[in-house]
Amino acid sequence: MHLLVGPLKIFEAAARHNSFKLAAAELNLSPSAVSHGIAKLEREIGAKLFDREGRKLALTLDGKVLHKPVEQAFGLLRAGLLSVQSRHAEVLRLHASPSFAGQWLTPRLQAFLNTHPDMAVQIAADTDYTRFSNDDFDADIVYGDRDFSGLSAIPLGHERIVPMCAPALAERISGPGDLAGHTLIRSSLKTITWEDWLAANGVTAPTGAGMRFDRSFMAITAAADGLGICLDSTRLAERELRSGRLVELFGDEARHPIDAQHYLVFPHRNEERPAVSAFKKWLLAELAKTDDQQPSA
Repeated sequence: MHLLVGPLKIFEAAARHNSFKLAAAELNLSPSAVSHGIAKLEREIGAKLFDREGRKLALTLDGKVLHKPVEQAFGLLRAGLLSVQSRHAEVLRLHASPSFAGQWLTPRLQAFLNTHPDMAVQIAADTDYTRFSNDDFDADIVYGDRDFSGLSAIPLGHERIVPMCAPALAERISGPGDLAGHTLIRSSLKTITWEDWLAANGVTAPTGAGMRFDRSFMAITAAADGLGICLDSTRLAERELRSGRLVELFGDEARHPIDAQHYLVFPHRNEERPAVSAFKKWLLAELAKTDDQQPSA
């Protein structure tokens, strides 16, 4: 019977979503693997669990009878694991986009821990988007619109996207038209591009040299090192702007687009977890506080 734990987990997700496709996305499996897992479970227990009519999926009577205890069993298992964890420090296992983690979150992490001394934080910041399939993470901070089916997704507010460069370079630039001939630094994953900014300000795209990075923190660092002009979030470049390594160009003389693509994401089942709840409350309060210090868009 122990061999059925995997198929039972697949069954629980498929029954909850009423969809093999959504169950596959949650469990990071292919729809075919989900279908095979259900078929294996049906063979083992000798009962049909789903009625399939075209693309529609519905639990049979046997499926409904089985779903409730399976759902309760996994709930008890999660509660048991949380009870064991609660005997020690409450651990928040967080995944975050690399630039947000390195540029904004890490410098503030001690403030969160100071207000929650009974908690610990583990952070991973690779480039993969977690779907919480193996319960490796409690929450994720992601950039860009995704499929948030089955998840709580909380927008993390607006970010001003402005041209920034080192002070020495800024002295040679008085208006958007002066961008021609200077190196434009591009972040390839940003939803707002240099072409968007230039078009919004009525400037023809320069034909000069450029460089491209796939992460904002690299583009910001390159600009702070005097390699060119980056177009990025003042939230992510907060430390460099405050220290004077970067300065904003043009101020109110130009139109600066607004980005709103960062989200705090977690499974609905983690909503009441003390670590997730505390982090969500702190994160939103900290963002509101720092955003109030930024110039209005």
